[in-house]
Amino acid sequence: MSIIENSIVATAGDDAQAIADLHTAFDRQRAAFAIDRIPPLAERRARIEALMGMMAANRARISAALAADFGSHPVGAAELIEVLGVLGRAQYVLAHLEEWMAPSVRETDPALLGTATASVRYQPKGVIGNIVPWNFPFDIGVGPVIEMLAAGNRVILKPSDYTPACGALLAEIVAAAFDPAVVHVANGGVDLARAFAALPWDHLLYTGSPDVGRAVMTAAAANLTPVTLELGGKCPAILTPGSVTPANVGSVVGTKTIKNGQMCVSVDYCLVPRADLETFVDLARAHMAATAPTYSRSPDCTGIVSLRHLDRLERMLHEARQRQTRIVPLEDDGVVDRATRRMPISLVIDPSADIALMKEEIFGPILPLLPYDDLDGAIATINAGDRPLGLYVFGEDAATIEHVLATTTSGGASVNACALQGALPSLGFGGSGTSGMGRHHGIEGFREFSNQRGVVVRGTGDMIDAFYAPYEKAEAIVQMVLAGS
Repeated sequence: MSIIENSIVATAGDDAQAIADLHTAFDRQRAAFAIDRIPPLAERRARIEALMGMMAANRARISAALAADFGSHPVGAAELIEVLGVLGRAQYVLAHLEEWMAPSVRETDPALLGTATASVRYQPKGVIGNIVPWNFPFDIGVGPVIEMLAAGNRVILKPSDYTPACGALLAEIVAAAFDPAVVHVANGGVDLARAFAALPWDHLLYTGSPDVGRAVMTAAAANLTPVTLELGGKCPAILTPGSVTPANVGSVVGTKTIKNGQMCVSVDYCLVPRADLETFVDLARAHMAATAPTYSRSPDCTGIVSLRHLDRLERMLHEARQRQTRIVPLEDDGVVDRATRRMPISLVIDPSADIALMKEEIFGPILPLLPYDDLDGAIATINAGDRPLGLYVFGEDAATIEHVLATTTSGGASVNACALQGALPSLGFGGSGTSGMGRHHGIEGFREFSNQRGVVVRGTGDMIDAFYAPYEKAEAIVQMVLAGS
């Protein structure tokens, strides 16, 4: 059997053994870091280049593993997001790593400190854990490792047990590319996940739901482990008056086809001027008819990750129907295929605020449309909920766009597009409030996974001795400072 076939028929494995192996790997990395605390630039570059080679050499296998886990997964999406996205991120880091590693010089007060110098030096934190979500096993599994390695750290990944084929492949290709004292993969089930979060990491990254995020943060708190949490949420798109155009509606609906809505920065609901609601519906149907008329029956449709998740989405639609809510399929003759777990996209028109699809993150091919009568009312709807990971605003009037951005809060935002804030290697990515904390990508990621150590080097001609008893010089310094203020 292939590794992918094996991973499908096998269970998550013996978690007791997996936990023991995790502790061995963790101890190995701690010991390795203790004797190699600050890897030089050349070594960090070599590790990132090894990661790039690993991803490029396994493109076909990555696509196959994703298809095995999701039932259906577009090769194009795998290549663009899970492979090229990681390679682009690595190339950006390599282009800037030397300047990021350089100390950041800070100002001092010559009158008080003489010729002293001050700087922030970026030290590796040590051993970092990455708890990986099931929706992007490689993009979010391997992607943040780039900045972790750039900062000089050692890393252990915990893939999701919902994607066993991807987890098994990650373990194999990482073991072939890296010394386990540098990067290691730990596969297992719920018990392993709990043990993973409870280790005394030097930093821990978790991507997933807010409920599990709370549990991870609670476990990390016992060790005072710093955490980066990427938690998603109900990301809104708001179409300002006059912006319901074929291009903008196509952008919203097209974003829903990425992973079939199983993306933390996907559009979770859309606010539309009431007068343009039917225009949006017509344009959405026209967009799918022109670009993907057999979407749910095609290889371009990603399967829902499990039957459990599929059943949840179907329950959401069933509840909306029971409440007499209008549901508009975006595909003629679209069907739910339980064998591949493919599901067509549906619009849900003006649903009640108390049903599940308006209270929970949808994470699938369902898009509620909420009509609004005035823009500030739409903004109030957004602000009444938790702060989202992403917010998307469409329009051509710059003042209106800035008004929406200035009166809302989200982890990131895109204007006249959706989800782009999560795709740029140069742009720090993260949440706010219940959508998360901390940032990765770019220089923000490098600094997130670095100990930003403030260092002062004493020079000459200073007045530091005035701070020591007896304080005979103190009054002179106070008067000097007050005179200059």
